[in-house]
Amino acid sequence: MHEAIHIDIFVVLLMVTATVAMSVKWIKLPYSIALVIVGLIIGLCHLLPPVELTPDLILLIFLPAVLFEASWNIQLSELRKSWMPITVLATVGVVINTLIVAFGMHYLANVALGPAFLFGAMIAATDPISVLALFRKLGMDSGLTMLLEGESLFNDGTAVVLFKLVLAIVLTGTSFSVAATAGSFLVVVLGGCATGALLGYAASRVTRLFDDHLLEITLTTILAYGSYLIAEHLQVSAVLSVVAAGVIIGNYGSRTGMSAGTRMAVNSFWEYTAFLVNSLIFLLIGLQIKFDLLVKYGVQIGVGIFLILIARLVVVYGLCPFIGSKNHKIPWKWRHMLFWGALRGSVCMALALSLPDKFAYREMITITTFGVVLFTLLVPGLTIQPLVKLLKMNLKDPRREQYKRLKAQLITKKRAVTFLKDQFTTGAVSAASFEGLNVQLENERDALIKRIDDLHLEDLSITAVEEEALKNRVADLEKDCLRQLVKEGQLTEEGLHLIELESSANES
Repeated sequence: MHEAIHIDIFVVLLMVTATVAMSVKWIKLPYSIALVIVGLIIGLCHLLPPVELTPDLILLIFLPAVLFEASWNIQLSELRKSWMPITVLATVGVVINTLIVAFGMHYLANVALGPAFLFGAMIAATDPISVLALFRKLGMDSGLTMLLEGESLFNDGTAVVLFKLVLAIVLTGTSFSVAATAGSFLVVVLGGCATGALLGYAASRVTRLFDDHLLEITLTTILAYGSYLIAEHLQVSAVLSVVAAGVIIGNYGSRTGMSAGTRMAVNSFWEYTAFLVNSLIFLLIGLQIKFDLLVKYGVQIGVGIFLILIARLVVVYGLCPFIGSKNHKIPWKWRHMLFWGALRGSVCMALALSLPDKFAYREMITITTFGVVLFTLLVPGLTIQPLVKLLKMNLKDPRREQYKRLKAQLITKKRAVTFLKDQFTTGAVSAASFEGLNVQLENERDALIKRIDDLHLEDLSITAVEEEALKNRVADLEKDCLRQLVKEGQLTEEGLHLIELESSANES
């Protein structure tokens, strides 16, 4: 008999996650993958009482926290650059994936069309948490990281919406209508985004009324779970509601209504929350696997694995040539990473577990989903780093890495000097205190400037990197200024379009 996570089992799970986290410092294994393997071993050896991973536990408790933390940390400027490929992959890509997997399961595994479409929709949601952690550790291109993370965040929402629409059709036996289903899909998706954006904006305004890190943490917690529950009540996408709320307050509310200290406290809280939740999710995934049932449905699992790879291949290599901008095409190496890094995880399992107990295909779909998830976590999950090395995508330049660190420290010191001078000007700091600390900060700032100048002399390519980054920032600033002029009525949309065409012609 399955049991809920009682406090004693919860403490043991925490001890296991902490032990694994410490062990991977010496064992070259992704943390999340290590947790799955440990969970498999614990389940196989019956070292803990059976723990049930319920859909409510994932969708109502775990998922809002994971989604909010990820969307809180997304840079809107980076998201804006990649909005087209992310949108297409998370919508058209999900539909294509669902169709290929559904018809493949129907014709290759003899699964009825309705259940096959359910499986296709639920398995379309990607969850590349371990891949993203690896990319950040290796210092991979932020554009590629944003593509994977953005697609994952938004396709969770679209896959859940599509699954619920298909489930309603299958359970009620109503006839399928492309127009009606597409209309419902758009309403639910756009409704979820709008709900989250409004709640995120409202919470951002509230943050201006006070500056207390405990209250701010409480407010963001209410926003994370409140945006999910309100969207559920309104019958729009709860996942996209949380994502939109997190992006708005992370990029607007945290900058306009929170002090630096409060923002750091909120960041720390959500960083720990996401670490804890993700750790428990991956450990529990390993605990859920029943090897006798995996053998029983081995054919369906094998077909499912084959189909998700084919579907992902079609989506990535079929859509990517058409969804990059003229000056920002998606490189072939990135496409390989997008293909192989599309792991499946907790959302797929939660949707499978949410199927009604009386549904005839429940066990087959659930176990097949578990088998596919396990494959993606263990095979692509464990081979993504060798693939990165094979494609030579992680060639770090020690001097450039040092330059980035020194540049970040210099910016920090300059801001500290400016802050201290403002405090002295307003009379908040005495002359004696100001002089001593100001001399120390300026000396540290000057030392950093000298070290950066020395690096420029040692490696002339650093200057080229700096100039390229500066050009990109200036270009972004000019684009933002032009959009603002359009809003103010000083420039027409047609004029903006002509300027953009001239700029593209000059660059080419």
